[in-house]
Amino acid sequence: MPSPQLKICGMLHPENIREVAALQPDYLGFIFFKGSKRYAGTVLPETLDALPENIKKTGVFVNETLEMVLSLVHKYNLNALQLHGAESPEFCQELKLKLNTSGAQKVQLIKSFGVDEDFDFSQLNAYVGRVDYFLFDTQTPDHGGSGRQFDWQLLSKYTLETPYFLSGGIGLESAEMLNGIVDPRLFAIDVNSKFEIEPGLKDLSKLKEFKSKLT
Repeated sequence: MPSPQLKICGMLHPENIREVAALQPDYLGFIFFKGSKRYAGTVLPETLDALPENIKKTGVFVNETLEMVLSLVHKYNLNALQLHGAESPEFCQELKLKLNTSGAQKVQLIKSFGVDEDFDFSQLNAYVGRVDYFLFDTQTPDHGGSGRQFDWQLLSKYTLETPYFLSGGIGLESAEMLNGIVDPRLFAIDVNSKFEIEPGLKDLSKLKEFKSKLT
């Protein structure tokens, strides 16, 4: 079973973006939600254009309009979209259709869900075939970024084949437990706040150590 890929989310500062990109993560996430402390609306497109081609530039959106998402896909030449709000299966289908007919390179679609003890995994059925990946995060009122980890044992209730990103309060101390997960559907690990000096500014030494501990 291949090792999960790595997504580092909440990037903000140009120099820090370049330094983190040098660690060769698979995905770098930029949050285009104005309510976030890591809102990336001031990041210049040239900063993303300079990233290595093998790093997927990922835009994170929360209940945004279709037009705005598509506008930012083209402005920043995004390779992946993470929908982190209450976007419907129909919205995802329409977005996927628009992306496929826009002539742009293939853009991956990731739909995020906040998981807690009351989460109903059956709601995911309607998204199958309409998104490429799910992302499971800790359920919070602020659309992620809580630094808290949900009970991963809840994923035993996930019975679909769609691969997923695992997110929510993952830090250095999580590496051993992550290495113990045997699930071919675990496609990527998504990290953010536990590797920050301040919101949007990542700690390179912690990220290096974490990456070295993952098997």
